[in-house]
Amino acid sequence: MIHPVALITGGTRGIGLGIAKALAGESCTLALNGVRPETEVTHVLDMLRGRGVDVQYFPADISMAEERQRLVDAVIERFGRINILVNNAGRAPSDRRDILDATPQSFRDLLDTNLVGPYFLTQLVARHMLSRDSWSDAFAGFESAASAQHTIVFVTSVSAELASVNRGEYCVSKAGLSMAARLWAVRLAEYGIPVYEVRPGIIRTDMTVPVREKYERLIADGLTLEPRWGTPDDVGRVVAALVRGDLPYATGSVLTIDGGLTVPRL
Repeated sequence: MIHPVALITGGTRGIGLGIAKALAGESCTLALNGVRPETEVTHVLDMLRGRGVDVQYFPADISMAEERQRLVDAVIERFGRINILVNNAGRAPSDRRDILDATPQSFRDLLDTNLVGPYFLTQLVARHMLSRDSWSDAFAGFESAASAQHTIVFVTSVSAELASVNRGEYCVSKAGLSMAARLWAVRLAEYGIPVYEVRPGIIRTDMTVPVREKYERLIADGLTLEPRWGTPDDVGRVVAALVRGDLPYATGSVLTIDGGLTVPRL
């Protein structure tokens, strides 16, 4: 049986790992990308392989053009194709500062990783997807038509819409990434490649450790309609539904996974 190949950036921790677990449950072959050495993620790879799927790790910094190309080339060389791209990798500011004190370097660093990287990685992968001579032949043997279709997912953040003045560069990068998802949805629609934006809210990961106490209080005070943290598994289940084709006729959609955080209320 041939299984679809999913390239997940930032796929060995946090939200990315939640997505990898969910796609392992869909019998996807996993091409996981990150910046850590493979020796530091071996336990994650072994855990996912224990679920009966083929998993390979491809270290690369997607903020750099040559490493994006090397990543795509390596995945195609290993598996022969990329059927699913999940643009998940991202980073928070190393030093949260009020926008009156923010630095150009921090701004550039975040945009290179959170926006420029996934924007042009999508370009590379989309070109690969469109280069196939015959989709029907290429996908012969897939378990279903839904699992055979190409799918691209951008993982953004509620910070694409909600302003946080102590991490303005992060908000700008996610707002830009939201538009990138829309642009790629428009561009690839004629080829039948759906593109979605998944917009998580407050998710319990290592990235949110520095603000955990703050959000524990806010959630207890009613910040979210569902009175709990979101989890990487919450996001993973949504991405799995998109990959399965459970949301037909919906390319370009924004799926907000935030427990009701952004529902307007009086």
